[in-house]
Amino acid sequence: MSVASGTLYVVATPIGNLEDITMRALRILKEVNLVAAEDTRHSRKLFARYGIETPLISYHDHNEQQRQQELVERLQKGDDIALISDAGTPCIADPGYRLIAACHLAAINVVPIPGPSAVVTALSAAGVSTERFAFENYLPSKAKARQEFLKSVVGEPRTLAFYETPHRLQATLADFESIFGAERMFVVARELTKLHEEFFRGTIAEAVARFTHQPARGELVLILPPEQRRGPKRGMREALRELLYESDLSRREAVKLIASEYGLSSSDVYRESLRLTEEEENDE
Repeated sequence: MSVASGTLYVVATPIGNLEDITMRALRILKEVNLVAAEDTRHSRKLFARYGIETPLISYHDHNEQQRQQELVERLQKGDDIALISDAGTPCIADPGYRLIAACHLAAINVVPIPGPSAVVTALSAAGVSTERFAFENYLPSKAKARQEFLKSVVGEPRTLAFYETPHRLQATLADFESIFGAERMFVVARELTKLHEEFFRGTIAEAVARFTHQPARGELVLILPPEQRRGPKRGMREALRELLYESDLSRREAVKLIASEYGLSSSDVYRESLRLTEEEENDE
C-alpha cells in the first residue's frame, strides 16, 4: 500500500513586528512535521514567541540543491513540511521556487499560507498609483550595471519598486537623480512594521539631501512612480507654426522638437508642417 504524499506549505512570516502572523500560519507551523527555514537562528525567535516546537532545518541559497532532494523525499514519504524565509513571503526575492517547482513535478501538493510581503506593504502605504507596478528586487551592486539597468526602464509606465541596502542607498539615489531627474517623485520606505518605520515622500533631490545628512538604517524599499507628463500648454499647430516662422530652426529641427514634445511621429508632424507652409503661401 502506497503512502500518500505530504503537503508543502509556503508560509509567510512577519517582516518585522512579530504580531503580523496569521492564526492559520501559526497552526500550520505547529502541525507540520518539519519547517524548512532560511536561517534557523532567526526563525527560533518567532518560534519562541509563539511556543512552536516543530523541528527546524536550514534551506537557503547555499544548500538549496542539496536540501531539495531530501525535502522532496520526505514529502513523498508522507511528511508535511512548511517553507519559511527570514521575513515575509517565501520565494519573493528569497530562495524556494526550485523546491516548489520540484514538488509540482513530483505531484506533491503545494499550499500557500499568505501573509506579509515587504514590497506589497510598502506599496500599500506609499500613496502612489498601484494599478500597475513592477517589482525589480535588488538593483545591481556595481555602479555601471546599476546605471545601465536604470536607463533601460526610463519611460516605464508602471510604478517600479526595488529593494536596497542602507550602505548602497546614497550611490543608488545619485544614479536615480542623474537618470530620472532631480524633480521626479520618489518614495523610500524603511524599517517596515518596526519601531522606527518611516515613509519618505518627495523628489529624488530631496531624498538625496535627506539621506545624505541622515543615513538610513534597516531594510529599504524604493518606489518610483511613473513620470507625470504635463499636457502641452498650446496646440501642436500653433507651436509648430511658431518654430517654423519665428525661430532660426530648420524644418527638420522644428519637426523633431514638436514630435518629441507632443508624442507624435515625425512623419505626421512633417506633413502638418507642409500644410502650414501651403496655407501661409495661399494667404499671401
